[in-house]
Amino acid sequence: MNQLSRAARTKESEAGRPDSSTPIVDSVTLMSGQRELIIRHGAESYRLRVTASNKLILTK
Repeated sequence: MNQLSRAARTKESEAGRPDSSTPIVDSVTLMSGQRELIIRHGAESYRLRVTASNKLILTK
C-alpha cells in the first residue's frame, strides 16, 4: 500500500508540472488588471475570476 501511495503522489506532482512545450501565461497578464474575464471555447463561455483570497475560479 505504501508503494501505491508513493506512486500516486509522484503522478500528482508530475501532473502539476507542464512539459517544456506547454505555454505559460502569467495571471496578471491574462487578467489585464481586471478581476474577471470571459473565455469562449467553441460555443461555450466560461468566467475566470479572482476571488477575495486571490485564488482563480473558472465557472461555466
